[in-house]
Amino acid sequence: MKIGKQARRDAKQLFLACKANGLLDENRVRQAVNEVIAKKPRGYVAALQHFQRLVKLDIERRAVRVEDATETSPDLKASIKANLEKRYGPGLHVEFAVNPALIGGLRIKVGSDVYDGSVVARLNALQEAI
Repeated sequence: MKIGKQARRDAKQLFLACKANGLLDENRVRQAVNEVIAKKPRGYVAALQHFQRLVKLDIERRAVRVEDATETSPDLKASIKANLEKRYGPGLHVEFAVNPALIGGLRIKVGSDVYDGSVVARLNALQEAI
């Protein structure tokens, strides 16, 4: 379904109104959606669909997955989180996971950015070079 320019503008305004201190506020999102549904302005379904897309993209941008070959120490977790927040801003949802297939090193995925410092990635790069 093609979304019109006005629906895009309305969704963008709604999205910006739901931000507090640069971060998306979950309660504001709920209130905004309920108000739009209650008022039912022209083209509200398309606007809400685009708004949902914007919210989903923002959530994905703030999702971080850190994989390590062994259990990460609490000090290292705090350091990684602090460095990521310094680079990407506050409000990140950081998830730490153990992935023995990495052999060693870390793989960090922030939104669509991937930082792969694992031994497996280096071995694969070496194999491709040969």
